[in-house]
Amino acid sequence: ENSFGVETIFQQVTTKKVGRASVAKTLEQLAAAGIVTQKGESFRLAPEPVAEPAAPVEQVSVPAARVPRMLAVFSQLRQQWERPGQKDFRSLSDYIAPQESGRQDYIGAFAVTSGHGCDELVKQYDADHDEYNSILTKALADRLAEAFAEYIHAQARKDWGFGQTENLTSDEIIEEKYRGIRPAYGYPACPDHTRKRQLFDLLHAEEKAGIKLTESYAMWPAASVSGLLFAHPAARYFSVDRITKDQVESYAARTGQTVAEVERWLMPNLGY
Repeated sequence: ENSFGVETIFQQVTTKKVGRASVAKTLEQLAAAGIVTQKGESFRLAPEPVAEPAAPVEQVSVPAARVPRMLAVFSQLRQQWERPGQKDFRSLSDYIAPQESGRQDYIGAFAVTSGHGCDELVKQYDADHDEYNSILTKALADRLAEAFAEYIHAQARKDWGFGQTENLTSDEIIEEKYRGIRPAYGYPACPDHTRKRQLFDLLHAEEKAGIKLTESYAMWPAASVSGLLFAHPAARYFSVDRITKDQVESYAARTGQTVAEVERWLMPNLGY
């Protein structure tokens, strides 16, 4: 078991066909060879006063006499379709304090990977026609990256104060029985993959963690995870689902994109 609690997490994902002993052996081999390494970068405790459906991030490690420098504004989308049993139309911006509240709220950002060296090892297995270890290595790298993200999130909750008394079991962690969420760009709550570029620039993820974005905004190495951290006690995952053209036009203006660009990347979400 490493510092990320990976061994206990694997208790939930292994099956009779892939025994825990086999997984543990492969993990030991990877660790001994230093082939698959973990790197990451996080930016926590950044205040986010907002008036628009967005999450501005300011630099706070400056003297009090100076005005904080705006680092980024993460514009968000909002649900527009009525849902049975749901009265509100949700947006991730709902989980941060509005500017007029006078409260200083916080947001986190992260990008982590466990994939460096994975491709080379998989190529070796493929050349030896060892499909079992090829698949297992990729699966382990993916799970290690998820465990790394889980660790970053746990540390952020402790930094924010409310996570210092957490005493969760592995099952409770997997079931997300903790306060807050960590949505990833490209997923239902924030489906715009292009915002990863903004996130990576904020974190200097390519320079510090060696994680790159492809032209289609996929992350390389593949065993990588990135996203935002929200601390609000009512924060929940949701799907933006279909949006209308007026929101597309507003979102394009707020993100500095053309309407055509937004429509291209949010094609599955267009309701017109």
